[in-house]
Amino acid sequence: MRCQRSGATQSPGFPEEVSRARRWTRDILRGSPLVEDAELIVSELSANAILHTASGRHSGSFHLALAISPQMVALSVTDDGGTGRAPKVEHQDQDAEHGRGLGMVNALAHRVVVHNSDGGHTVTAELFTGVRMGGHPC
Repeated sequence: MRCQRSGATQSPGFPEEVSRARRWTRDILRGSPLVEDAELIVSELSANAILHTASGRHSGSFHLALAISPQMVALSVTDDGGTGRAPKVEHQDQDAEHGRGLGMVNALAHRVVVHNSDGGHTVTAELFTGVRMGGHPC
């Protein structure tokens, strides 16, 4: 039998919401060997939404979704758009102060996919595993 779990949360586009998104992810993935990578990915994607899109402007928000199966954890952050281009992985010089976040997400995840969605963008990072989260059934 194949089982899945999922969850989602909508957060206002304030910087302090990044830590709340990270904590929410940690709570859902408690006991998973992927929890630390997932927290880092969610932190980066949430911060990018707030810093680089309309999500961080007055009345902006971002949406975080988590889908879990025995084979995979998928973390998606959807922003409010407002930029002329979709997020992309850039390979920056190691001394660069900006533009390295999605590269880090790409290094941690097995796959990163960017989609346009309802005026914004959704960045999904997928982490593959054969281990059930926390040793519990989905």
